[in-house]
Amino acid sequence: MVVIIFGVSGAGKTTIDKLLAEELDWAFYEADDFHSPGNIEKMRHGVSLTDEDRWPWLKSLRELITRYLAAGENAVLACSALKETYRGYLRVSSDVKFVFLRGDYALVAKQSRRRRGHFMNPALLQSQFADLEEPQPAEAVLTIELGRTPHELVEEIKTKLRLTSKG
Repeated sequence: MVVIIFGVSGAGKTTIDKLLAEELDWAFYEADDFHSPGNIEKMRHGVSLTDEDRWPWLKSLRELITRYLAAGENAVLACSALKETYRGYLRVSSDVKFVFLRGDYALVAKQSRRRRGHFMNPALLQSQFADLEEPQPAEAVLTIELGRTPHELVEEIKTKLRLTSKG
């Protein structure tokens, strides 16, 4: 199984994903690590990525997901996946589960201000919310409301997806 935790920049994807992967003893991947140097420079300078910028990135993520599922291995992926088309492209099978970290602009902006060492320019948060297509019921996405501790959020994800921690 591959669990993709998505949402806008600053929602807590990496924190939640790392904790979930550690508790389950699964592989962890940060989708930002798959961006081209050009994409990273654009974001560092406050320039929003276009769909054209994102498709090679999404292709590499889809290949990673496909490899894990073909090998029968489990992984957790932190990925913005803001648009329904992106999520549809990454959902290579029913063994890909999506978890949406939902929070309002004020909450996520507050969390973003605490981040250190990330290339994403905080000025891009508004464009992230503008691009965000919240999942519709037909997508079968687990939505988790922000505003609690990372451990509480991870426990909710494990319970609702019926994921078992390592013993």
